[in-house]
Amino acid sequence: MLYAKQNQWFISPAQKPAEGPPQPGQGGPLKLDSMEVYVDPRAEWKHMYHQVWRDERDFLYDPGLHGLSLEAVKKKYEPYLENIASRDDLNYLFIEMLGEITVGHMFVGGGDIPDPKRVKTGLLGADYSVENGRYRFARIYNGENWNPKLRAPLTQPGVNVKVGEYLLAVNGRDVRAPRDVYSFFEETAGKQVVLKVGPKSDASASRVVTVVPVDDETPLRNYAWIEDNRRKVDELTGGRVAYVYLPDTYAGGYTNFNRYYFAQVGKEAAIIDERYNGGGDIADYIIDYLRRPLLSYWTMREGKDITTPIEAIFGPKVMITNEMAGSGGDALPWMFRKTGIGPLIGKRTWGGLVGHYTNPADLLDGGFTGTPNLAFYNTNGAWDVENHGVPPDIEVEYDPKAVRMGHDPQLEKAVEVVMELLKKNPPPAAPLHPPYPNYQKSGAH
Repeated sequence: MLYAKQNQWFISPAQKPAEGPPQPGQGGPLKLDSMEVYVDPRAEWKHMYHQVWRDERDFLYDPGLHGLSLEAVKKKYEPYLENIASRDDLNYLFIEMLGEITVGHMFVGGGDIPDPKRVKTGLLGADYSVENGRYRFARIYNGENWNPKLRAPLTQPGVNVKVGEYLLAVNGRDVRAPRDVYSFFEETAGKQVVLKVGPKSDASASRVVTVVPVDDETPLRNYAWIEDNRRKVDELTGGRVAYVYLPDTYAGGYTNFNRYYFAQVGKEAAIIDERYNGGGDIADYIIDYLRRPLLSYWTMREGKDITTPIEAIFGPKVMITNEMAGSGGDALPWMFRKTGIGPLIGKRTWGGLVGHYTNPADLLDGGFTGTPNLAFYNTNGAWDVENHGVPPDIEVEYDPKAVRMGHDPQLEKAVEVVMELLKKNPPPAAPLHPPYPNYQKSGAH
């Protein structure tokens, strides 16, 4: 009998299972690190090709596969197996053939694909300009240095590199344009690097600082984009309107909503930005909070009166969408419109509300293909959103020219619309609480 224990494999006689770890001289864990296995890739590819079709037949939400003849399309693509030359080719074949089902969330990936060692380039979390033959810091991304996911190399305590300073040297190597600035940071991610920086290109008045570059600036740049948008909304509305960005309707969206929405409940209105929303299943949680009505007031001896619910924005709300928001990013604007919270601004969403909560086992070599088994339909009993998306009430292009000039046409339109709604439908003003009761005078005891 073959069995596993604590990540090791053992063999024991089936008629008398081992009672404990093998004793010295009685064998031990199998030495898998020296085991060699013969693999016939073409035989595996053929097996996986048929397994994929079995999975779609057995697990897709629609037993009829959207009217597709499984056997016919299976035979149509099978001859291509003879000519594929790599595992990547097989994934490409899967993409082409599964596209015939015409359904979202039909993801393909993984498998026994070469994974070459990649050079990790260190990044400082900065934009550069070229001046006087040198690289100059044009913008430094601050991040949140208390948050490991948003650590900004140049704003760590004791570093304090400033916008406008020059990057003069890296680990003693002189840095000059036009040589690619990133070439000086190969294999430096996560390691201490010594920089020479200074206010002048001739290196006078320079100083030396030690930093630890990151291997990915995306979180820093995304956080800066969110904060720039929040500040822009605050400036354009005179502080009256909240801005909340939702990267998904999963963990990131849950975190961002709770952090940004409840911190701004003193605002009169809100812009909810779900562009590039990566999906998830908490759209209804967000909608529940956005639609909360004002129910009552409470007064105390001191301080301002409070409301029930206490944490809410009661004024108008708008939502920005785009074509890169999908799955839960489709469901969120659909529910926003369904519940009458406010208008949608931007572009039609991706259109993928046939998803999956579970998938069959991975393929033989660890690859995978999607088998969407959870389909959305509306309260009228009709399929909705899939392969169509959620169209906006006001369509606005994300014009590249305007963006390069520092504008965000979709966000600016959202500000315009929400301010108009504020004029027409301002949030209810708190009434003065009634006079305190005098039960002695009224005779009530």
